[in-house]
Amino acid sequence: MVKFLRSFSGLYFSFCLAIFILSSNLSLSQDSNFRPNELISTFSIVARDSTAGELGVAVASRFFAVGNVVPWANADVGAIATQSFANTSFGWRGLDLLDMGLTPDEVMKVLLRDDDNPTQRQVGIVSADGSSATYTGENCIAWAGGRSGPNYAIQGNILTGEDVVIAMEKSFLESENKGTLADRLYNALLAGNVKGGDSRGKQSAALLVVKENAGYGGYTDRAIDIRVDEHPQPFMELGRLLKIAQMNYAWNEGWTLFTEKEYQAALPYMERAVTLAPDMAEVHYDYAVIRLAAGEKKLALESLKKAIELNPKLKKQASVDEDLSSLRDDDEFKKLIK
Repeated sequence: MVKFLRSFSGLYFSFCLAIFILSSNLSLSQDSNFRPNELISTFSIVARDSTAGELGVAVASRFFAVGNVVPWANADVGAIATQSFANTSFGWRGLDLLDMGLTPDEVMKVLLRDDDNPTQRQVGIVSADGSSATYTGENCIAWAGGRSGPNYAIQGNILTGEDVVIAMEKSFLESENKGTLADRLYNALLAGNVKGGDSRGKQSAALLVVKENAGYGGYTDRAIDIRVDEHPQPFMELGRLLKIAQMNYAWNEGWTLFTEKEYQAALPYMERAVTLAPDMAEVHYDYAVIRLAAGEKKLALESLKKAIELNPKLKKQASVDEDLSSLRDDDEFKKLIK
């Protein structure tokens, strides 16, 4: 009980404080996620694509911004999902241990050895060589468990049943050599969701893929890093973002190769980017630049024409762009920028 102060000012302060607390409690009561030391109940997949040199994590939960807690990955090192009363230090510490040469099983033992709540933790680890491990503490809330094998670890808690992780595993294994790692991770999440997923419902999802120098400009390893923090249909929204992210990933790789003067090698990535985003003028513009650098003048003009049709404001940029300077005396180019 709040004690009423005798002075008017004290009474007024107490009244305002009570209103604030009441409104906060009403807001927080709408979602059980806002409890101290909240468990991160979720289902996740940690995986590797040896051909592409990629590692990744996909996760979904009835929890706000699950992507800010569960997924961790470093290129050429490994990937980790830490959940269920998540100890987030397992992420960066686990990656450090993998980088030191420990196996996923060894990393798991080190992380849990001195942990203050090991029986309620849940962790999945995949190393850069494809070794994997999954752990579910005996006091994780049912249904809780996981499955693992070469190149993947799948785990979940507070699920509708074991069929969630079984469906995720089946989806991942059957999609080998069928799409990108990001596609396979996303489809595994969808498969788990079809079987019921988190027994409490839906709220957030995230997908992370890393590859050496695959980030913007080649300066980071974050090829894809997308998060749906709060949404009534997080899987649908994650899928929408993934399409954009995959385009951006290809665009980044193509442009990075261009800056390294690997023009021919850049072309397939830009082709993929324009295929994924046929209505984005800027992608067509950069494709024109790279095609020109690769000696494909006619095709470069076609791409530039498409870019300007989609965004006429690019005429001004094209007229002064040094990457297109070899076209300035070309009649077709002059018509395009007129």
